Amino acid sequence: MDAGTLRRPRVWLPVVAGVGVAVGLGVYGRLHDPSGTSGIGDALRLQTGKVWLATAVMLLAVVQLITSLSVYGKLPSRPGIPALHRWSGRIALLLSLPIAVHCLYALGFSSASLRTLAHSILGCLFYGAFVTKMLLLSRPDESRPDESRPGEGRAWVLPLAGGLVLTAIAGLWLTSSLWFFTTVGIG
Repeated sequence: MDAGTLRRPRVWLPVVAGVGVAVGLGVYGRLHDPSGTSGIGDALRLQTGKVWLATAVMLLAVVQLITSLSVYGKLPSRPGIPALHRWSGRIALLLSLPIAVHCLYALGFSSASLRTLAHSILGCLFYGAFVTKMLLLSRPDESRPDESRPGEGRAWVLPLAGGLVLTAIAGLWLTSSLWFFTTVGIG
């Protein structure tokens, strides 16, 4: 085994960590006793706030998609695009945390309907895929596109993780915010 072989990426380690996060969230959400919400007025105000935060996360996910296409050379790029990609992702994650904390503690992992089951699974998938993507990013030169190593087949890993994050966010938005807007209303 040569030194190059020893430095090859261990893509499976970030994937295992992401799966661990996803499964851990799901198991915790399923096993703990959800606290619920205090009252119907409070619950409606809380849900309204959550759906608007989720909508902001979804819009930032679209920014992530567009900027990632630019970073990967599929769209024209400008000097500030990578920074916009990083910051829109950071802000999206921060906005998602209060939503996730409420869902996890107050509602838990729900299988009461197909919509809530899909929403619970997608929430776990989002944080698992996010952890995987961040761990892949923290491994220098291992899963990023690099023209000097075209045949190594690793350039697909990071976009796949990003695509899973985007898919999970879109599914979460569809099963929460869109559902809320069409059943309760926008106000």
